[in-house]
Amino acid sequence: MKQYDSALLHAKLKEYFGFSAFKGNQEAVIRNVLEGNDTFVLMPTGGGKSLCYQMPALLMEGVAIVISPLIALMKNQVDSMRTFSDNPGIAHFLNSSLNKTAVQQVRQDVLDGKTKLLYFAPESLTKEDNVAFLRKIKVSFYAIDEAHCISEWGHDFRPEYRRIRPIINEIGSAPLIALTATATPKVQMDIQKNLGMNDAAVFRSSFNRSNLYYEIRPKHNVDHDIILYIKQNEGKSGIIYCLSRKKVEELTELLLANGIKARAYHAGMDAATRAANQDDFLMEQVDVIVATIAFGMGIDKPDVRYVIHYDIPKSLEGYYQETGRAGRDGGEGHCLTFYSYKDIQKLEKFMHGKPIAEQEIGKLLLLETVSYAESSMCRRKSLLHYFGEEYTEMNCGNCDNCLNPKPKVDVKAQLKMALEALGELGDKFKVDHLINVLVGRSNAMVKSYDHHELKWFGAGEEHDARFWGAVMRQAQILGLIDKNIENYGLISLNKRGELFIKKPHAVLIALDHNYDEVEAPSEQPGAMNRGGAADEELFAMLKDLRKKVAKQQGLPPFVIFQDPSLEDMSVQYPITIEEMQNITGVGVGKARKFGAEFIKLIKAYVEEKEIIRPQDMVVKSVGAKSGNKIFIIQAIDRKMDLEDIARAKNLDSDELLTEIEAIVNSGTRLDLSYYIDTVMDEEKAEDIYLYFKEDAESDSLDAAVEELGSDYTEEEIRLIRIKFICEQGN
Repeated sequence: MKQYDSALLHAKLKEYFGFSAFKGNQEAVIRNVLEGNDTFVLMPTGGGKSLCYQMPALLMEGVAIVISPLIALMKNQVDSMRTFSDNPGIAHFLNSSLNKTAVQQVRQDVLDGKTKLLYFAPESLTKEDNVAFLRKIKVSFYAIDEAHCISEWGHDFRPEYRRIRPIINEIGSAPLIALTATATPKVQMDIQKNLGMNDAAVFRSSFNRSNLYYEIRPKHNVDHDIILYIKQNEGKSGIIYCLSRKKVEELTELLLANGIKARAYHAGMDAATRAANQDDFLMEQVDVIVATIAFGMGIDKPDVRYVIHYDIPKSLEGYYQETGRAGRDGGEGHCLTFYSYKDIQKLEKFMHGKPIAEQEIGKLLLLETVSYAESSMCRRKSLLHYFGEEYTEMNCGNCDNCLNPKPKVDVKAQLKMALEALGELGDKFKVDHLINVLVGRSNAMVKSYDHHELKWFGAGEEHDARFWGAVMRQAQILGLIDKNIENYGLISLNKRGELFIKKPHAVLIALDHNYDEVEAPSEQPGAMNRGGAADEELFAMLKDLRKKVAKQQGLPPFVIFQDPSLEDMSVQYPITIEEMQNITGVGVGKARKFGAEFIKLIKAYVEEKEIIRPQDMVVKSVGAKSGNKIFIIQAIDRKMDLEDIARAKNLDSDELLTEIEAIVNSGTRLDLSYYIDTVMDEEKAEDIYLYFKEDAESDSLDAAVEELGSDYTEEEIRLIRIKFICEQGN
């Protein structure tokens, strides 16, 4: 095998790719591949993974077979390789997008020795005629890109990836290089085991992207927040990820209505439209792409300045991969995620019907996501720990938790108690089981092991499960407990943990966020001056006025205007009834009924402070929604069953209630008595109504659920809350 010294490799790097220096581990990886060894590469997005197999392919005898999951990704890479060479046959792909003539041309180039890289999707690789063809040629090595697709524990599992090893055995053995930008220790083990490359040299780059700012916000007035954010970052490129195709299309429409240059991208669109929208984004014809996770793999746009997650991703690997598309040039990259625990419950619902093993994996991955989102620990520290990397800085200075730290408490005694309890339980249980024992929650699992009879049962009941979750997360970060890689999720006490029990020391932690309990973004410390969007002084004055008006009317304040409406007023400064109607959650009815006094106060304030009003910031709603609105109002007037209304508009019951709430909160009066009388017991309805009239401090659903107890469903509470606001406020 030909030997390459460092000087020669650098000369070839300059000759082929125009670079004067390798990045990170690239040179060591390339040398290992050239020596004919199996190679495993863990390198973050933007780290230069593709060069690790492209360069050896050009230097070695034969053709490198590259297995890649997406046609768009292959095309990008083939086009890119052709720009480095005078020979257009240097790189090819063989997949379902080619006709017979094109396939013949590719095969001829390969047989003529022109081709050094041949790309396949795993599905194409397994076709008999492709296997027969590949057996005729010399394969220099196999490269498996996006190798996390092999693992059921990876965020983008593709079953056909699990068939790669048997196919390679059929074609003929050659060295392997597997590459991924995201792999936990569990996923790494899974990939190596499945590809039969346990002895491979592993090259792991740091997963820390110090230029990325990580932020989680509560998901209250998300459309409004996103539009304000984009307008404050005008001209910058951004990606917004949504979980459903429907949401992608709705949000794109909303952005366009608000003068934002945006395009949609999801797997349900035809290939030509998808490609055109992607090109518009790459060529900077548009600023924003709204997409499902189908978008972005291998998209080499270095100056994406923000990645927004409308919905929390299903796993931290997905989150890391998607946020990693921001700031690939080392410049600014803002990773903003909107989080509500309700989204997690929705994702769990989607899993029903899948095989039990898949559901278990999905739930454990979701738990990691919840843990990350709700934690007050440095985001960078917890993210890197998840990928098996230690981050020793106390404050990264570039995430929301480090820039707005919560006060810390010493949990030395509680941590010692948890570790002692874990020592007694043994290594067959997950964190949530230990927490159930500590808080004294006697479920079937606890009873089946008689753990309700242990002295630890209820020993930590003065704190809630959220508190113990934060304590156990800290135990993991400090390396006091081990997580079982084979049986994912099971935890056990280790030597360092035993030492802590003998010699405990102070451990300071910040308690977790509870995003679903804050009333609205405006109620959080620091939220008011996010990018200088809202006027704190005016907001406080509007709250005082609301209290006064509520007292005069004998109503709870939230019936007059909800907090998001007051926050919007303190951004928009409406000084006419027409402008008041454009405020979030106001509409015509409320503007006429309660608007006058608020307009008077805002007008006087604007004149006194000589404020220039940002009228271009008015968030416009889109026609499709108003079409829904008219249909729903008319259908309820005709006393149509809510299930029939939902079906007619292709909504689930939760989405329909959200639409009805928006209509009612804007001041339109609807009479749902006809429906409520058929689905609810009169006494229950009266109890809920009385709660909102006399006890409720806000219209919070979570507070109502907690106060009223488990005899009342969320849907029942929402229906009566709608009835109450209509009768008392509209």
